[in-house]
Amino acid sequence: MPGHAGAAAPQDFSVEEYARITAELARTAAVDVVVGFSMGATVAYEMVVSGAFTGPVVLLGVSLSAPDEPAFFRAIIRLGSILGTLPTAVLRKGAASMVKHAPLPPERRVELQADFARNKTRDMRRGWREYLRWLHRDDDPARRLCEAGVPAWVVHAEKGDGGLTPHERAVLEACPRVRVVTVPGRVFFLPNEVPDRIADVIVQALAEA
Repeated sequence: MPGHAGAAAPQDFSVEEYARITAELARTAAVDVVVGFSMGATVAYEMVVSGAFTGPVVLLGVSLSAPDEPAFFRAIIRLGSILGTLPTAVLRKGAASMVKHAPLPPERRVELQADFARNKTRDMRRGWREYLRWLHRDDDPARRLCEAGVPAWVVHAEKGDGGLTPHERAVLEACPRVRVVTVPGRVFFLPNEVPDRIADVIVQALAEA
């Protein structure tokens, strides 16, 4: 994504703008299914609820509202208004430490560490500030996903990658076009730690494209 892992930063870091430019890419490339992880999943969500993309989506570790994210994460983002990029630098170090201890193949761990190292704290701060603003929208995000009417898979681990509020889970589990998938155990980097399970979900999504 622009502004991540050393990629050129956009002028507008809002989730809505990310959804717009990603939807343009999806149209240009004739994409059948969009798969997003973490903030990428938030962008994929916004693509379908805005009507910019109408194909199946796979949302890995997505947060739909502020309570889905840990309180300390939200607090550190807010501290950026006082301490500048320092809190972001702390988060970047923490993410690098998580990669170091994640159960990943050595070559993949090296790739992820390099990606995180290329993140610029100034861009991260701007992106997270917009992300936090988006999370605080009070628009019943689970219901919006259901009403979008597209095939969607919402994938979370039992622990480690955030979660859903009871209301969000109840709405999504009752929605005929949404599948809620729970991966057993503690997993943070879903695409890397449980690739076979994620591949199965993507194959299901492709079958409905």
